[in-house]
Amino acid sequence: MSSFIRNPKEFWSGIMFLVFGLAALIIAQQDYAIGRAGRMGPGYFPTVLGALLAIIGAIAVIRSLIKPGEGLGRFAVKEAFLVLLSVFFFGVLVRSAGLVPSIIVTTIVSSYASAKFEWKSTLLLAIGACVFCVLIFVKLLGLPIPVFGPWFEF
Repeated sequence: MSSFIRNPKEFWSGIMFLVFGLAALIIAQQDYAIGRAGRMGPGYFPTVLGALLAIIGAIAVIRSLIKPGEGLGRFAVKEAFLVLLSVFFFGVLVRSAGLVPSIIVTTIVSSYASAKFEWKSTLLLAIGACVFCVLIFVKLLGLPIPVFGPWFEF
């Protein structure tokens, strides 16, 4: 049986963009005042962004019907779960453990999702990310994020 969808990967990514874009459009127009370009309301930016996302999704869906491409591979359930779990750990740990421990845990858990996981490169990445985030967010921007939280106070 032949399918009219010539590029399933682009088709489903287009559908995803279209759904999120339309959802943003609907939510922004129901809950927030839109305003106009000269005097923007709180719903103006989400409405414009949602519309652009929906347009990109529609273009991707149309292209998937015209241009051939590769099929869908398997959905990486374990990998997606580990990445989402790492984001959850960051949110839970950042206030109580601090920025550095939460970045280390997030980097290790999300890196474990890769088939090319190696401890040495993961720890180097975690250390580099910690230095970068402390310098940018704590030192330069002055955000009130504890580098080491109450769990590490003696």
